Amino acid sequence: MSTDRTTTPEATVGATAGAPGRPDRATRSARPLREITVRTALAALAAVQQLAGGLGTALLALAVLLWTVLSAVTVPAGVGLLLAPLALRALHKLARRERERLNRWGPEIVAPDASPTGLRAALADPTTRRELRWLVRHATLGLLLGLAAVLLPIAAVRDASFPIWWRFAPSDATSTSLGFGVAHSWTAAASVALLGVAWAAIILCLTPAMARLQARPGRGLLAVGPDTDLSLRVAELTATRAAALDAHATELRRIERSLHDGTQNRIVTVTVLLGAARRMVARDPSGAEELLERAQTAAEQALAELRTVSRSILPPVLADRGLAGALSGLAANCAVPCRVDVEAPQRCAASVEATAYFVVAEALTNIAKHSGATTAAVTVRGRGGRLFLRIEDDGRGGADEERGSGLTGIRRRIAAHDGTLTVASPPGGPTVLEADLPVGS
Repeated sequence: MSTDRTTTPEATVGATAGAPGRPDRATRSARPLREITVRTALAALAAVQQLAGGLGTALLALAVLLWTVLSAVTVPAGVGLLLAPLALRALHKLARRERERLNRWGPEIVAPDASPTGLRAALADPTTRRELRWLVRHATLGLLLGLAAVLLPIAAVRDASFPIWWRFAPSDATSTSLGFGVAHSWTAAASVALLGVAWAAIILCLTPAMARLQARPGRGLLAVGPDTDLSLRVAELTATRAAALDAHATELRRIERSLHDGTQNRIVTVTVLLGAARRMVARDPSGAEELLERAQTAAEQALAELRTVSRSILPPVLADRGLAGALSGLAANCAVPCRVDVEAPQRCAASVEATAYFVVAEALTNIAKHSGATTAAVTVRGRGGRLFLRIEDDGRGGADEERGSGLTGIRRRIAAHDGTLTVASPPGGPTVLEADLPVGS
């Protein structure tokens, strides 16, 4: 038995063009190609940005390298002995800047301990020797790769657009970015445009590998090396964690003591006064009114103490006005005239801003109570993923952590974020506190 099947025009269209709302085979095959092209272009753009940033540090590395060579050459004359410590400081600062740059483009580089700046100690320091090896490589190979990354896009745009403006160029002008050839026809101009396309292909294909090649010396030589004792770093982090836990426990005890000794007693007083006033309403209305006034005063005091405790946990002014506004408020309430200068382009993590706030608050409290200063200054700078604090006064100096000056609590707060605190307070003053905190911890 046979059955006639009639093919309708709609069926024919559905069979050839695919189901409605579903892309055909050509569209499905073109989509991965577009995605690959976009990913390749974005990777090339990021690589060019990374190489251009490396060019900046490579130029600085070349300057430091020449400075170091000059210091080594002039050692017999005695000039190098003066230049060498400055060159070593510049080397360590540049290496720290390169670590910060590489951290923005890949896995974090674990920095070794601070290196010495003395000439004899630096020569025996393995970290300094590794930084010197990086300096030579980055000032040569890194510089060439960075220059290539900057010049390649310029050459690509110049050659690819040549057919548009070649008629306006002088007749004997070089037509290519390589410095040879003169175009006298549209065919020659089009061939220059093909050279621009070739430059673009080189950018797309080679710049990611160039960026990895430029970053390899920094990632290999500026990180903690095999000659660094990691047990010291582990011990340091263990001590930091213990200090953070102690600071947290101390803060909890302070809050509990404030609530128990202050706010709780105020609320108990309010309860007693309200009970006494309720019993006196009928027989002595005037006395009951006096007790109610006292109860209201005690309630207002309890509310003020609660606000003080809550602000000591996490000041709401940080969320409302930011770190600059919060520090300006602290300076305005300080008994000593205080100048505040904050330059932090980006917001830090909430815990870091709170730590900076409490560090400045504790420091200004110490200045008002113990220093005898007439002026104080707070300077905050955000640079390279770090937040730098500097609090100074013109007081008598002689601050000592072991005499309960509050510096121990400040140091523990900063250590909880893996930051550092430096205190300079010679007898007679001035006193300078410098803190260094990571922005995003």
